[in-house]
Amino acid sequence: MKISIYLTMLLFSMSALCHAENGVTSNTITIGQSAAFTGPAQQLGIGMRDGALAYFDHINSQGGVNGRQIKLISLDDGYNPDNAAANTHQLIDKENVFSLFGYVGTPTSNAALPLVTGAEIPFFGALTGAQSLREPFNRYIFNIRASYFEETEKIIQHSTTLSLNRIAVFYQNDAYGKAGLEGITRALKLRKIDVLAVATVERNSVDVAKAVEQIKKANPQAVVIISPYKSCAAFIKEMKKDNTVSPIFWNISFVGTQALSSELGAEGRGVMISQVVPAPGVEITAIVKEYRKLYLTKPDRQADFVSLEGFIAAKTFVEGLKRAGNSLTRTSFIHALEGMNKYDAGGFEIKFSPTNHNGSHFVDLTVIGKDTKLMN
Repeated sequence: MKISIYLTMLLFSMSALCHAENGVTSNTITIGQSAAFTGPAQQLGIGMRDGALAYFDHINSQGGVNGRQIKLISLDDGYNPDNAAANTHQLIDKENVFSLFGYVGTPTSNAALPLVTGAEIPFFGALTGAQSLREPFNRYIFNIRASYFEETEKIIQHSTTLSLNRIAVFYQNDAYGKAGLEGITRALKLRKIDVLAVATVERNSVDVAKAVEQIKKANPQAVVIISPYKSCAAFIKEMKKDNTVSPIFWNISFVGTQALSSELGAEGRGVMISQVVPAPGVEITAIVKEYRKLYLTKPDRQADFVSLEGFIAAKTFVEGLKRAGNSLTRTSFIHALEGMNKYDAGGFEIKFSPTNHNGSHFVDLTVIGKDTKLMN
C-alpha cells in the first residue's frame, strides 16, 4: 500500500514537472532579450537593458514576484535582423525563456515575429513604434510605446502649424526607416502636402554624402530624420557645414536622444526630437522619481529617455506577473495583461485589452538647447 501511494505521488510530481511552464521554476522567471550591445546602435540596446534591470533588480531585492526572481538573458544582435532571428531561436529553444522582452529596433523585431507566433510566446515592450507590431493584431505582442504614426503625426502637426510645408525625409533604408517615411507621408497627405524630397542611408552606416547632396538640392524648410543617432549626427553635421540651407531638423524617439546630443555637441542646438516617455531629468511624475532613484544608484550613469522606457516596460511587465498569480503560465500572463485597462505606472498610464495591446499613446516634443541640454 505504501509503495502504491509513493508511486502515485511520484507520478503526480513527474506530471507536474512535465506541464511546468517554460522559463518558470519555483524560484525563477527567465526572460530573454535580443538588442544591439555593439555597433552604431549600441547605446539603444544598453539603455533599454540597463533601465529594465534597474527595476528588475529592485523587485528581486524585495523577494521577486510571488517568490520568484526575474532573470533577464540579453543577447547582442548588433542591430542585424539575421542575428536577432538566431538569438530568438536560442532564447526560445535553448534558454527556454518564459517571455521575450525589450527587443530594440524594427528590422530585428520583425525578424523575431514568425518565431514568436510559432512558439506562442509573449513579446513585450519592444523599442519600436512600427505598425508591423501593431497591425494585424497579434495576441502575443504587447507594446508600451506610442506608434511611429503617432510620433510623425505630432511632428507634422507642429511643423505645418508653423507654416513649414517644404518637408524632406532622410531615412534608414530598411523596415524602420520605411515605417517612419510611411508615417510622415500619411500625416502630410492628410494636409494635402507631398514629401518634398527623400534620401537614404544604409543600416549601420554613416555614409551620408549622397543623401546630403540630394536634400540640399531640394532646399527644405524642415527635414524629418528616421535613423539611429550615429547616422543622424553625421547627416546633420554635413548639412550644416556650408550653411547654404538651414532647415529645422526633426528626429523621432528611436534616434536615442542623449546619444544624438553627445554626437552632435554644439551643433545639436535647435535639433528637435519627439518622445514617447516623460522627460527623465524632470521629477514631476512619480515614475520619473522612482526611475531616477533606482537607475542612478550606479556610478557614471545619466538619466535618459531610452533607459526610462526600459524601466517603464519592466515595471509594467512585473505588474502583469503579479496579476497572473502564483500559478504562472504564458496564458495567465497574457490574460492578466489584457485586464490592465487602466494601469497607472506613476503618472504614465498603460491600457491593454483583449483586442488592443498598444499600451500608450503619449507623445511629447523636445529640443536640444544650449550646452546639449534638452528642453520641452
